[in-house]
Amino acid sequence: MDTASTKTPGWLDWYSNPSKPRFQLPEGAVDSHCHVFGPGAEFPFAPERKYTPCDAGKEQLFALRDHLGISRNVIVQATCHGADNSAMVDAVQAAGGRARGVATVRPDISDAELQRLDTAGVRGVRFNFLKRLVNAAPQEELAKIARRIAPLGWHVVIYFEGEDLEDLEGFFGSLPTPLVVDHMGRPDVTKPANGPEFNRFLRFVENNDVWVKVSCPERLSVSGPPALDGETAPYRDVVAFGRTVVEKFPDRVLWGTDWPHPNLTDHMPDDGLLVDYIPQVATTTELQHKLLVTNPMNLYWPGENA
Repeated sequence: MDTASTKTPGWLDWYSNPSKPRFQLPEGAVDSHCHVFGPGAEFPFAPERKYTPCDAGKEQLFALRDHLGISRNVIVQATCHGADNSAMVDAVQAAGGRARGVATVRPDISDAELQRLDTAGVRGVRFNFLKRLVNAAPQEELAKIARRIAPLGWHVVIYFEGEDLEDLEGFFGSLPTPLVVDHMGRPDVTKPANGPEFNRFLRFVENNDVWVKVSCPERLSVSGPPALDGETAPYRDVVAFGRTVVEKFPDRVLWGTDWPHPNLTDHMPDDGLLVDYIPQVATTTELQHKLLVTNPMNLYWPGENA
């Protein structure tokens, strides 16, 4: 058996027939958080990876983009590829200016390689603090990376569990770059959106140069997707958290599909329903345009019109 290409047992493949969203995205909408996996035969997965996914290449990503009515993508390096950014960079370059990238790099990366990534369309690096996905997140090395990328005008994307923020926010606040938080810092949605845990997160955003992705309700939800009758709102227990962030920080919020949804274990979301979730958290046309167009354009394509 070729273990290099054998999917992790129980792996859920991405939803191959997403519905057409009822909510019409504004012209120029950006999916600010998505990935590509391989294809493994062309872009092998990292030996040190924690999981082996299905293939989910740029052609499938761009087909989903067009199906949903998205204009641009921000492609975030997947942990299964380690610090080999080849698949991500290939997808960004194939998009013809309609994609940007977020890379994973090591402290010893050369200036020439950083410049190559910048020219290719990379605009940030990702620091992952989820223990189930990375062996360690050495802060000294990560701080060195942040200092290396700051002159390029890049930002740092941070992925962490909400319960870990208390231990991490001092380090985050010391970094010399803007910060982008994945998935609202993964709050515990069984607790109140106006409770002390999420209020700590809101204070962190307010007191630092932080952008927030109000993405991945499917990862955070306990109530789950809507019933088959379609009458139950999707991921309703996450709505209060997303709406709070959008209304409190309307100029610093982003949205993304998280396609192809790595490491989900209970269900694979319909990406059309994820689009239909947007008006629950961004309830006006103005908020929707900021979330989907103005803000990601300012961060990833500054000076360009959508």
